[in-house]
Amino acid sequence: MTALAELRALDRTQRHTVAATFLGWTLDAFDYFLLVMVMPAVAQSFHVPLPDVAIALLLTLAFRPLGALIFGRLADRYGRRRILMIDVTLYSVLGLACAFAPSLAVLLVLRSLFGIAMGGEWGTGASLAMESIPASSRGIVSGILQSGYPCGYLLCAIAYGLLFNSIGWRGMFVLGVLPALLVLYLRRSVPESPVFEAREHAGVRRGIRETMRGHWKLFAYMIVLMAVFNAFSHGSQDVYPTFLQEQLHFDTHVKSLLTIILNLGALVGGLTFGQWSEKIGRRRAMTIASLLALPAIPLWSYGGSIALLAIGAFWIQIAVQGAWGVVPSYLNELSPDDVRGTLPGFAYQIGNLLVAWTVYAMTRIAHLNGGDYAIVQAVWIAVVAVLLALLTWFGPEARGVRFGVTGAADAASMGGLPISE
Repeated sequence: MTALAELRALDRTQRHTVAATFLGWTLDAFDYFLLVMVMPAVAQSFHVPLPDVAIALLLTLAFRPLGALIFGRLADRYGRRRILMIDVTLYSVLGLACAFAPSLAVLLVLRSLFGIAMGGEWGTGASLAMESIPASSRGIVSGILQSGYPCGYLLCAIAYGLLFNSIGWRGMFVLGVLPALLVLYLRRSVPESPVFEAREHAGVRRGIRETMRGHWKLFAYMIVLMAVFNAFSHGSQDVYPTFLQEQLHFDTHVKSLLTIILNLGALVGGLTFGQWSEKIGRRRAMTIASLLALPAIPLWSYGGSIALLAIGAFWIQIAVQGAWGVVPSYLNELSPDDVRGTLPGFAYQIGNLLVAWTVYAMTRIAHLNGGDYAIVQAVWIAVVAVLLALLTWFGPEARGVRFGVTGAADAASMGGLPISE
């Protein structure tokens, strides 16, 4: 069955749910990448070195696990839909507030609070979507959901190219309030997860400690895997606009164009490998995508023209987001029913915390080497891609597991680590 046929097979309510959760992650990423695009301008405005502004990205990533835990537990207790609405409202308001930061210190506090809200969106939205669709559609929907991240980056790059010269960095942050409109769509068109409602009706509820007692090895594996995944994505995306401006000295429009092309590659990768994982398996799809990044590195960092750099950017993000496109289905299928709102997002964000220093470290090392971002990002991605391929190839898998069966008893297809002990 083709991807289009699988999407057509979803009923109207399921399509609304997928659309809403996709938009939630898209707009969340849009707010995050606003700072990525305007870091040099913020540094100039506050008269501070660029690495000092990069600390804001570190803090955003560092606080995301707290948000994943808080909002995940609330979603497991009170439902995915209502908590998702609260979370979207919160990160929209905090994104807007950044436009009025009077100092770098205030901006750092606001981006830390934004990190809490951002950390809550992915796990809550992914569990709502995955619990609302047929098992056979998880691969393509996983790719769609994760493609929300590069879509947000893409929209941010377009907005930057069109508006930055007119409205400046503060005006860009004003755009961060737009995601609040998504709450109206969630309230009108998206119902609660049927798996959550069935569990509530049956009165089945276990605490996270009780549920995770037999799954600690799995949880540890998911954290390590997500640390490497986040090093893969943030190492290939967050420093890239600064590399284009500071090392290659491209203007606003070329910087925007190449960032747009990079994200178009990410969309192709996420959708392609998400769908393909339904046929060849989650682990195999992630491994192939990871290794695909290696031959793209010379063009991505050292292409001698705008055309070659564009090819490299497009190619490497097919690989990066191709691997990422499998993650929503992969983590949700591994997670027990009772903590599906918490566990995938919390493991994701704890892993993110472990590598939250990525952008700061890459920026600092580049400055210490005369502003050579190219070598820093090239070596980083080469090492991370190989490590990620090894982790995914030898990891567990639960493709097609039934949701709503407490303890994921159908996970017979898993390899590597056991899902329970």
